[in-house]
Amino acid sequence: MNSNGVTGTLDTLIIGGGQAGLALGHYLKEQNRTFLILDAHPRTGDAWRQRWDSLRVFTPAKFDGLPGVPFPGDPLSFPTKDEIAAYLEGYAARLDLPLLNGVRVQRLWREPDRFIAAANGRRWQAHNVVVATGCSQAPKVPGFAADLGPGVVQFHSSEYRNDQQLQDGPVLVVGLGNSGAEIALEVSRKHSTIVAGKPTGELPVKHGPTAAKYFLPLVRFVGLYVLTLGTPFGRKAAPFFHAHGTPLIRTKSKDLADAGVQLVPRVAGVRDGLPVLEDGTRLDVANVIWCTGYRDDFSWIDPAMLDDGALPTQQRGAAVGTPGLFFLGQEFMYAAASATLPGVCRDARHLAGRIPAPVSSGAAASASRTGASSAT
Repeated sequence: MNSNGVTGTLDTLIIGGGQAGLALGHYLKEQNRTFLILDAHPRTGDAWRQRWDSLRVFTPAKFDGLPGVPFPGDPLSFPTKDEIAAYLEGYAARLDLPLLNGVRVQRLWREPDRFIAAANGRRWQAHNVVVATGCSQAPKVPGFAADLGPGVVQFHSSEYRNDQQLQDGPVLVVGLGNSGAEIALEVSRKHSTIVAGKPTGELPVKHGPTAAKYFLPLVRFVGLYVLTLGTPFGRKAAPFFHAHGTPLIRTKSKDLADAGVQLVPRVAGVRDGLPVLEDGTRLDVANVIWCTGYRDDFSWIDPAMLDDGALPTQQRGAAVGTPGLFFLGQEFMYAAASATLPGVCRDARHLAGRIPAPVSSGAAASASRTGASSAT
């Protein structure tokens, strides 16, 4: 018995208790597997609670449920981030999944016959490990952001909650993905707003209940079954998705223009404490919001199990060079929808069928239950 009261070796350890980890937990529980989910956040769903206040998902509620528990409410509505968080917390409780919150794994390595995960002096061992931490791990900000003057309020979109964080004066939003477009539209109601960047495309229809009924089911089908690594078209599209992200869905360029938002070229650096565009224009702004995305952070995983610090070669989530190591919830892991709520459910079902059969052990039979009760 180790310091957490877990006896023996788990069949499967899931690192990450968001939608991906919970969906996989459902399928493993159906198989009577002995497993444990570790989540870094104090409460299940906190990854959603910590996003900006007005955030709503792009997929209608009828597509947002995890296996076995439909999402409540109007199926054509678009849930708020807090409704998603509450649903995930209720899902884990309803299914009685073995879950430890407030555990951020600091190291993961492999020994000859098992994996070891360590966090703050605590250790867990398992025959299989699934990294389900998702694709939004570490905010990405250009190095020259540090050169902005002290009079400029700046933060990454992951820190943005509402416009009360801004000081008087113009706002520069850097990046024109969906987050940048939605945040820019919101702050433009009270501030002169500039957006630096160019969209990679736009959804050709107006987002809303009508689209949820007629158009978004088609988008979902294409994202799940057409744009996949199993089709020639999907294999050609995957590099574009990795490099450019998704098109604008709810807030379009016209919406920004109608709100008086000014679109400018990308930011190339800083001069005299203020951002400078690639055409040399210096912007006299009081606030900068970096909507520049995220980068993977696998620094806690033994480098021998990675590809130069990045996601290793994998086949539908199974690491090719490290048997027993799996990934779930990554962008275009298998399909364009792999990082979305519908996508993680499909990938979790597939992955649950690929994880090797459990090792028979009387000690392991009680490991997940005992581990779940050892949270501190």
